[in-house]
Amino acid sequence: MNNFLMNTYHRLPVTFVKGNGAWLYDSSEKPYLDFTSGIAVNCLGHNHPALVHAIAAQAEKLIHTCNYFQSETALLFAEKLVAACAGAFMKKVFLCNSGAEANEGACKIARKYSLAKYGPGRHTIVTLKGSFHGRTITTLSATGQEKFHKDFGPFTEGFVYIEGNDLNTLEKALDQKTVAGFLLEAVQGESGIRPQSDEFIGAAAKLCAERDILLMFDEIQCGLGRTGTFLACEQYGVKADVVTLAKGLAGGVPAGAFLAGEKTAEVLQTGDHGSTFGGNPLASAAGAVVLDTVANPVFLGEIKRKGQKFKTVLESWNHPHIKEIRARGMMLGIDLDIEAWPILEASLKDNPGLLLLSAGTNTLRLLPPYIISDAEIDQGLEILKKMLR
Repeated sequence: MNNFLMNTYHRLPVTFVKGNGAWLYDSSEKPYLDFTSGIAVNCLGHNHPALVHAIAAQAEKLIHTCNYFQSETALLFAEKLVAACAGAFMKKVFLCNSGAEANEGACKIARKYSLAKYGPGRHTIVTLKGSFHGRTITTLSATGQEKFHKDFGPFTEGFVYIEGNDLNTLEKALDQKTVAGFLLEAVQGESGIRPQSDEFIGAAAKLCAERDILLMFDEIQCGLGRTGTFLACEQYGVKADVVTLAKGLAGGVPAGAFLAGEKTAEVLQTGDHGSTFGGNPLASAAGAVVLDTVANPVFLGEIKRKGQKFKTVLESWNHPHIKEIRARGMMLGIDLDIEAWPILEASLKDNPGLLLLSAGTNTLRLLPPYIISDAEIDQGLEILKKMLR
């Protein structure tokens, strides 16, 4: 137990000292198979050779320079990122450090766009119940889960929550007189891997286009290839106005971004926004490796294949404790008829151990690294099956 860190996390009793591939090792050298990727951050696993080389090489040259100046590493990263997000019709990017910052930026774009075009009073941002958009006061306000709100009000005004996959509520909520933007996750992560339906996303895109409301996708957990396409929203065939990214964007180095489409690319101008560490050369060098690796049709095809393997094996068990399995690529939620946290604790004690995530009281969440092998998938699922017994 560390007496100097704040007690903000319900930590499991293990301390890691190194990792390699899909494995982590504790201070006694015990191995653990990682089905968490640091909550979708270590998408290329641990100690990935190209990532390590890029970070080390960049650290020898330049780690940081302020945004009064340009960095060729950041310029290249931005170019690659816009190209990778072309499927959502993105044009320009702002580089920051985290998902919360990215979502704050999206909200600022929506409000400035609407204010400039329609004047005051049209500033509401609609989000979904069960959503998670960050831990700042504004992104907590955007988050549609009451359990995260306790003790921290008053919040930033101007956010309303609606049920996902509810077409009638959607029609009423997207009021063109009061609403500036609709911010949503195509696949919700923190509430247990819950995809929105094709009909719901299609209707949202149509209404937003007709009413000039910005359609903004939070791709922080479900993006960067996690669902088998570079962005999850690509699978719905809609045109986004803003996309937010973070988590795995630089493979473990803190990085975030929000991207703007044709309608919103010029909304923010000099002095409107900033980020001291955003787009620093170290994160940009790491991010370029992630993009070169993940934004590749063959690699994305492997994510889909491995994700289907996970789902097929889990479904084949017909396990009495498993009530439902939801999956998009390598993003899986397993609803249980028992509590999930004891499974996380028990799986640590096996040898090798297995690292799992929960989402609420009764849901296991799997976010394995993309580089995991078929043999490691089988090995980890056998440990999980044993824990469920």
